[in-house]
Amino acid sequence: MVNWSLKKSYDCRDLAEIVRILRHPGGCPWDQEQTHQSIRRNFLEEAYEAAEAIDRGDTDGLKEELGDVLLQVYFHTSIEEDAGRFTLDDVADRVCKKLIYRHPHVFGDVSVSSTGEVLSNWEELKRKEKGQATQADALDAVARTLPALWRAEKVQRKAVRAGAPWNGWDAVMDKLSEELEEIRAARSGEGDLAEELGDLLFVTVCACAEAGVDPEQALHANVDKDIARFRRVEELAAGQGKAMDELSREEFLDLWAQAKDQLKWAR
Repeated sequence: MVNWSLKKSYDCRDLAEIVRILRHPGGCPWDQEQTHQSIRRNFLEEAYEAAEAIDRGDTDGLKEELGDVLLQVYFHTSIEEDAGRFTLDDVADRVCKKLIYRHPHVFGDVSVSSTGEVLSNWEELKRKEKGQATQADALDAVARTLPALWRAEKVQRKAVRAGAPWNGWDAVMDKLSEELEEIRAARSGEGDLAEELGDLLFVTVCACAEAGVDPEQALHANVDKDIARFRRVEELAAGQGKAMDELSREEFLDLWAQAKDQLKWAR
């Protein structure tokens, strides 16, 4: 039993102390066994759960999920502190210096006239800060751990700003048609099908960027729509006394069309 006094409310210093207690002798065996790699997925999952609370407009849920994200920050920092590499203050110092450096229009004497100019300056300062000598270095620095659609979107936007002609609605539509033809050719054995499908996905992301649509959100919305239609097909099939796996292809497609029509008018 550790020496710990219960309180009505706690603060960030208490969180740091709780993590320290859990990770050291007399604390929790599980916490003491964890490494950066073993809890890497936990960090990602907590961030996604915070994002879901934002999407739901759930303020209380967001407070809880941000606490879980903060715990991950403290936990990873505690591992590094034990190794003698950096502390939580070092983490705060790094981000404070970054924010000051990348906001010269606030903390310096740079003048800006629009948010677009702010973002342009931010990217240029980031490149200098990261030692990115070329535009390709900036593209390569986009995190590979991002969902593929978001990674493609970030790379596409950076490439367009650097001069790549991957924008303009007509140009994107022409490129989509070209990629579809290349997929048909690859399906017939003339090329790498996986590569061509990847090209199609990337150009689709370019179309999303041109339309101002978040590709990740668009695909999630489509998946939700597909689930709703599938559920309705299942209900319609049950009304006919049939299970889904008893439907012929023609019967399924007919019910799918009905479900699509019914849900469209229900919106």
